Amino acid sequence: MSRHRNVRGYNYDEDFEDDDVYGQSVEDDYCISPSTAAQFIYSRRDKPAFAEPLEEEYGYEGTEDTAGYFTTNHQLAGVDKARLNSCLDQMREVLGESVPERTMVQAVLDSQFDVQKALDLVLSQDSKQNMKTKNEDAVIIGKMTKGKSRDSQSARMESEIVPKVTKMTVSGKKQSMGFEVPCGITEENGHVNTSQKVLLTEDASVTSGVPETASKSALSPQVVQVSEEQNVVPTPVKKSSKTKPQIDVKAELEKRQGGKQLLNLVVIGHVDAGKSTLMGHLLYLLGNVNKRTMHKYEQESKKAGKASFAYAWVLDETGEERERGVTMDVGMTKFETKTKVITLMDAPGHKDFIPNMITGAAQADVAILVVDASRGEFEAGFETGGQTREHGLLVRSLGVTQLAVAVNKMDQVNWQQERFQEIIGKLGQFLKQAGFKESDVAYIPTSGLGGENLVTRGQSDELAKWYKGKCLLEQIDSFKPPQRSVDKPFRLCVADVFKDQGSGFCVTGKIEAGYIQVGERLLAMPPNETCTAKGITLHDEPVDWAAAGDHVSLTLTGMDIIKINVGSVFCDPKEPIKVCTRFRARILIFNIEVPITKGFPVLLHYQTVSEPATIRRLLSILHKSTGEVTKKKPKVLTKGQNALIELQTQRPVALELYKDFKELGRFMLRYGGSTIAAGVITEIKE
Repeated sequence: MSRHRNVRGYNYDEDFEDDDVYGQSVEDDYCISPSTAAQFIYSRRDKPAFAEPLEEEYGYEGTEDTAGYFTTNHQLAGVDKARLNSCLDQMREVLGESVPERTMVQAVLDSQFDVQKALDLVLSQDSKQNMKTKNEDAVIIGKMTKGKSRDSQSARMESEIVPKVTKMTVSGKKQSMGFEVPCGITEENGHVNTSQKVLLTEDASVTSGVPETASKSALSPQVVQVSEEQNVVPTPVKKSSKTKPQIDVKAELEKRQGGKQLLNLVVIGHVDAGKSTLMGHLLYLLGNVNKRTMHKYEQESKKAGKASFAYAWVLDETGEERERGVTMDVGMTKFETKTKVITLMDAPGHKDFIPNMITGAAQADVAILVVDASRGEFEAGFETGGQTREHGLLVRSLGVTQLAVAVNKMDQVNWQQERFQEIIGKLGQFLKQAGFKESDVAYIPTSGLGGENLVTRGQSDELAKWYKGKCLLEQIDSFKPPQRSVDKPFRLCVADVFKDQGSGFCVTGKIEAGYIQVGERLLAMPPNETCTAKGITLHDEPVDWAAAGDHVSLTLTGMDIIKINVGSVFCDPKEPIKVCTRFRARILIFNIEVPITKGFPVLLHYQTVSEPATIRRLLSILHKSTGEVTKKKPKVLTKGQNALIELQTQRPVALELYKDFKELGRFMLRYGGSTIAAGVITEIKE
């Protein structure tokens, strides 16, 4: 047997008969999310090749077919054929491809080669047909404007009203969609139906070779205009980032998510109090984690010798967190209750990761403080050096006013009412001193591992005997959402920066004030550079706009990723945020061992920034309740005092005054691994 292939006489076609995959996309095991794949990866199965649909969808028919149609139905002389083709060309310029070839041929022959009459005929036929569908379209538009994002609205309106065309997407660039309708039609034929006019404007964009964009928000104003003003021809709409249609954010916010309000919730507490397990089990009971995934976590955690950590793995996703059994970074996810959409942040409890916990707490509206009910564990977390106290103080200092205390692991003390009351007594006194109102704090006995009293009221007999209150989910649902600063200028603090597929890069963070739309220009401070928001993602879904309170991911272009750091602030270029290295602040000093003097080095935690700073001057000591100056130029500050100081940071930091932006006016000072003070910014020095 010859070891060499007969190259000359070999039939290569046999190799490619069955499995010819050349020129087709092959499924790869790349780690790409389905949404990214849909956005960026071209698939022949979803969108047919460009050549074929042009004939199918546009109704382009070869000249042979048309010629055949002439010869079979109408015996035309050579001159008449030429006149017919000339008329058809003129009509195509006006009508685009919205009318079938045969209809146009028939109209030309009926009108004896008079183009204007032929156009009249065609349009009057169309207007009769469209009169029937007009009412249905209006109903559809009316329905669609309720509670749906503008993206899906405009896409559906197009499919209902406009004939299908091959869509070509140009990522990121908005093209103008409206075009002037040639005057001949609109003047002579006053009876042309408006839906026909929309067809004309749409098709004009196709015939002029302008690619349609991926986001159809540019089209939606036209379609709405048609439904409102039946007798007005749409004028050309020139879209640019400067003159964007302003949306009524408050009205849109109420409609969004089916009228549910948004709430940012942080889960805090001492290390090993069971925060991740509690929230992981809650998510599983709500159906946010499927049984298959949960079963996989259970098997894997058993193999790792951490069987009780299975629910915690829902939120602790990195290998190191799972290996050590400790949350290190803020895990973020979303779930829904009856009346609210909750953004859940699972903060780390270990004292080494308090900077991360501050980042999470700074973005929260309400908090759940998880404490361990078992003997000795609660005391360890609550006494000096425990994180229960520090976390409670931190969230209060960062502006959280509503708190739910989940007394966890109650099954380990057999749901004893005495133990529950003892914990409430100790915690209640401390939280009152920290500044929480008693009416804003709720205490709930739970078991994170057993799933007791999380989603439904407690079933166990020992608990049902004495506890008649709410379960954890009902308590979360009853939190009052704070007022959103939608009217103020746009502000977003960067929590993370990463490179995405495609052009540009992504930043994530919480919008503290104002709102943003796709295509808007933004100013980044400190680097003081502008860029464009190419895309907005909220809860992993692309949206057209987002407002204060939303945790979003922005895709940005026109700027180098190197210049953006965690802690930079994106703002409205017309009303930029102030950047400085020196500022004055009013601070409240916590329990400290070392008194604070001039030149004291601290770590400034502000939103997502942690920046080394020095206390340059001690200006005065203030009265706790009235705020009056009790002593000027003190030499030293001790625990529990209220003071006015001047701070200097090493690098410029973007700040706002507390009186202008409450969310952006608060900060924390830490030293030697513990929080020594909380403060508000009163004056910014250039």
